[in-house]
Amino acid sequence: MAIARSQGWLRGVHHVALHVQDLARSRQFYGEILGLAELTDDQVPSTLRPLVEAGQVANFRLPDGVILDLFAAPKLQPPDPDPSQEFTRFAHLAFDIAPEQFDAAVQILQEQNVAIAQGPVSRPTGRGVYFYDPDGTLLEIRCDPS
Repeated sequence: MAIARSQGWLRGVHHVALHVQDLARSRQFYGEILGLAELTDDQVPSTLRPLVEAGQVANFRLPDGVILDLFAAPKLQPPDPDPSQEFTRFAHLAFDIAPEQFDAAVQILQEQNVAIAQGPVSRPTGRGVYFYDPDGTLLEIRCDPS
């Protein structure tokens, strides 16, 4: 039975789960390059602790509370070996950033030799830069207009 509400009933994104080929490399990318806080000890949900302890999952919390779960999938291959080709049903994951921090974030990506797919671009809706994580997943850092 669908719930009909004029404002909708979903409150936000609870978590995002990505499969990654090399968990250590992706932990470094999301933790050190993008600066996300990795969950440790009691911060890790009890249902995921055995997988975290076995080195099969890493969890990160974004500043707005959304959790990013990285699941190790060593045999992961994208649908196309060229990461510039879009994945089936997944366009990109966009992270919000304050306008005054945007240029510094782009500089960090460039200094870390992160593959930039497009940008930085400026639009009436804000600024963005599209780039790839170590597994070829298209990501974006974007900010609203100043």
